[in-house]
Formats: sequence, C-alpha cells, structure tokens
Amino acid sequence: MTDPMSDAPVDNMDPMETQETATVQPPIEDGDDLQLAQRELESQKDKYLRLAAEYDNFRRRAVKERQEAGWRAQGELVRGLLDGLDDITRFAAVDPNTVDANSVIDGMQLIEKKLFKSLAGHGFEVIDPTGDPFDPAKHEAVSTAPAVGPDEDGVVALCFQVGYVINGHVLRPARVVVKQWTGA
Repeated sequence: MTDPMSDAPVDNMDPMETQETATVQPPIEDGDDLQLAQRELESQKDKYLRLAAEYDNFRRRAVKERQEAGWRAQGELVRGLLDGLDDITRFAAVDPNTVDANSVIDGMQLIEKKLFKSLAGHGFEVIDPTGDPFDPAKHEAVSTAPAVGPDEDGVVALCFQVGYVINGHVLRPARVVVKQWTGA
C-alpha cells in the first residue's frame, strides 16, 4: 500500500482501511489554532464575567436580606413592648393631685412586670447573681468582700447593678461584689 500524497509505501496502515475509506486530515495551520484558542479564551472570559456578576448579585441580595431580617426582629421586639409603652403614656397623663404615692408605685411595678414578661418572650433574661459563683463572662467584679470560709471564695456577695442577656448573648454584665477568702 502506498501513501496517496507521496506514493511512498506505508507499512503502519490498518489492514481494514483501504484507500477508498482512508480520510486525510488537512494540516492544521497556526492561524486556525490561534482562532480556536481566542474563541475558547472569549468563552472562558464570558463565563467568568457572568459568574462574577452572579456572585455580586448574590452578595448584595444576602446583605439586603440580613438587614431586612434585623429590621423584622427589631419590629417584633418593639411590637411586644407597645402595650407597656401605652401603659407608661397613660400613667404619665394621670393628675398627680388625684393619685397617692402607693398607687404610683403599684402602677410602675405592674408596668415593669409587663415589660419584662414581654422581653422574656424574646429571649431576654435578667442577671442577678447574688449567691452564685462569680462568672467573668456574665459578671463584672467592682469590689471584693471578705468570705467567712473557703467555701464562699468566689461567690457573689452583692449585686450593684443587674445585667442582661438576650438569647445567650450578654448585653450588659452584672456589676457585683465578690467574696474572697484570705485564709485567716
């Protein structure tokens, strides 16, 4: 068998292939490779730009959704406080000449209970650690007091200012006096 292009004998041809079925591929020119590479580069560049734009849109949408979720949560919290705020507004309009001091104190205590109950429904807790072991994550020691025995070492003796926690996050630590055993 001979090569149709050069009439030279070809010894590595497949025996099943004949001259009639053999296809000759035209030689690839450098220009074709360059055009193919440029098309592939443009295709990849287009994919990259589309992906970058899609990611940018996703990032903007996520920021917006986070902001809206925060606003909704704040709205729910405030909605729970509205009854207590209405009570304070009504209470502020009371004529002081017609109300005695005990009624004022009782009214304020009722409003305080209503507000704390509403806040508790949103994961709000008051930290009053008197008698509990000192926890630096929730308490701020402002002073120390002598302990009677070693078993009282590190126990909160007095709470100057209560602290607050919402859903496990400390809003303000409780300011406390901590008992300290000196060994005497």
